[in-house]
Amino acid sequence: MKALPLAGPELELTLKNRFLGKSTLVLFLSLLAIMLMATAIGAVDVPLFTTIKIMVNQLPFLSFKGWSQSDEIIILTLRLPRVLLAGFIGGGLAVSGAVLQALFRNPMADPGIIGVSSGGALAAVIALATGFASIHPLALPAAAFLGSLGTLFLVYAIAARQGRTPVNTLLLSGIAVGIFMSAVLSFILTRIDSATMLRELFFWLMGGLDGQGWTHVQVSFWPIFTGSFLLLFFSRDLNLLYLEGTSGAQALGMNVGLVQGALLILSAIITGTAVAFSGTVPFVGLIVPHVIRLVIGPNHLSLLPATFFLGGILLVSADLAARTLAAPEELRLGTITALIGVPFFLYLLQRGRNRFPH
Repeated sequence: MKALPLAGPELELTLKNRFLGKSTLVLFLSLLAIMLMATAIGAVDVPLFTTIKIMVNQLPFLSFKGWSQSDEIIILTLRLPRVLLAGFIGGGLAVSGAVLQALFRNPMADPGIIGVSSGGALAAVIALATGFASIHPLALPAAAFLGSLGTLFLVYAIAARQGRTPVNTLLLSGIAVGIFMSAVLSFILTRIDSATMLRELFFWLMGGLDGQGWTHVQVSFWPIFTGSFLLLFFSRDLNLLYLEGTSGAQALGMNVGLVQGALLILSAIITGTAVAFSGTVPFVGLIVPHVIRLVIGPNHLSLLPATFFLGGILLVSADLAARTLAAPEELRLGTITALIGVPFFLYLLQRGRNRFPH
């Protein structure tokens, strides 16, 4: 029997799904393209075709030749791990921002709003100032990660009342704890006499991926990738929270406390890992989810992957700009994202485009 042609709502839904699939695919391919370009471009440019051959040559049974050993070191040891790390971190920060914007029903929410970034930064500064960071290459990331996670549990404990965690209370608690963490961090900085140490601390606080290698890529990949993947299983919950709020979602049968806790923990794991390896990189979690939501809508099953890919594109591009705009000097990654993010944030304030119902 010949199938009847689609019409009406079915046709509209099919076309919409195809558009969302193509949009996500385009973003994924764009991320691969910008990562390849960022690996080839730098203080010493390596031809794009040579860059591809160097990377493909790592596969078994292949043996290309025709480049210098210095080119291979630049691509495989210096640039490729840094570019991959930028992609992971940008995607993770963007996904965390999307989750928090849905949870708080506020387009201006980002991972820093509940104090997670401030807690990670404070722990990292303490590790650097006390010399703990010099014990092992992963000591600094571990301290920042534990600081982020500890701050989350503190905020959650302050906001929770009788098994419930009102979103507004959680938001205000996060802001208050974040301000307190920043004040403690400022106090520590004023007590440091070493100019070299202060320079190192300020450089870390302004964000950057310099000096990161394959060990950092391997350690950061699993928390960010696993956390982002697990968030996909909460897509329906995020849609309900975004559209109905906590009261409406609870009326529809959601265990709001359990879902809130899971979403916050996964977001903190992703954000803590990102802060641990890149320092403070602002506005990625604010800009990217908002742009994706305007383009493809609020369905988090398609929004989260698209947000991850666009976040990677943004941070890889920002890191490329940080490496090349003032070469051979290097700008700080947080400076680049702030230059992009502040005008966008002011635009949101000016337009007052709060699409979340109250």
